[in-house]
Amino acid sequence: MDLDMAQIRAFVRAAEELHFGRAAGTLGLTQQALSKRVARLESLLGTALFRRGGTAVELTEAGRRFLTPARQALAAAEAAVAAAVGTDRPLRVDVWGHLYAPMRTLAEVAGRAGELVLGHGRDLPSVTAALLCGDIDAAFGRVHPPLPAGLAHRLVRLEPVDAVLGADHPLAGEPALRPEQLSGGVLWAPGTLDRLDFLHRFARRFDIPTTATTLNLGLAHFLGEVVADPRRFSLLPADVPLPDVPGLRSVPLVDPTPLYAWSLVWRAGGGHPGVDVLTTALAAQAGRSRWLEYEPGRDWLPEPPGNPGAGQEGAPSPL
Repeated sequence: MDLDMAQIRAFVRAAEELHFGRAAGTLGLTQQALSKRVARLESLLGTALFRRGGTAVELTEAGRRFLTPARQALAAAEAAVAAAVGTDRPLRVDVWGHLYAPMRTLAEVAGRAGELVLGHGRDLPSVTAALLCGDIDAAFGRVHPPLPAGLAHRLVRLEPVDAVLGADHPLAGEPALRPEQLSGGVLWAPGTLDRLDFLHRFARRFDIPTTATTLNLGLAHFLGEVVADPRRFSLLPADVPLPDVPGLRSVPLVDPTPLYAWSLVWRAGGGHPGVDVLTTALAAQAGRSRWLEYEPGRDWLPEPPGNPGAGQEGAPSPL
């Protein structure tokens, strides 16, 4: 019996998610396309792998027996491809959160991590979908739950966050600001807050009721909009190079200092050997540059959804 790896991959993702819509999204497929692949696999095997009832999906006994060897078959297929193409293929890495310049961190280790080829990711969902379908080998940016099953991640850097505002803002002359001092202003965001987890959680944690959004046309355009209104402010990781925008001010945040968490993400269970080289290089750079310093009470990290208190006044969450 000849098995189709695309069908097996569709089955494994659906079995891990127990939701055909979510599974399809992680593979960059429509739900209809994923359902067809699973149905063809079931027809080939001559048995049902899922029990479907309305929106609920459960594995049958045959599906549960098939899941482990199906995962092993996918891993073996990836190993076979790697053996055929050799280890000289460049590591395909993607990033997201482009406004915050994620390539700054990767550039610190690029010379020690072998040849890297950059992808074209837009956001966390699109990048994780590219990882799961094998279009890229690793990705870098801020991770927040839920992360799809089948992916591994490692916290790489905790970067202090500054407030950015215009020279006419009432707080522009302060040497440093506490986050609650910003509660009377307008948090200007490069998109809707429900898609910007860090800014959303900052606004909720520090009681900033007035928020606004704009179209993300790049950092210079975005900061020009911030400067244009003395009520507006936004947040940027402290080491982001600022464009030459007249009247722009960057002010450190203290008591507590918000930290932006950068992570590396890759497919669990094997893959390109360059992933190990890259994680080792990032860990070494983190030690030299003190990227993972965190002090409870002095620093603030957003709590993961559904886990109240985690990431605040305690050890840094890996997410």
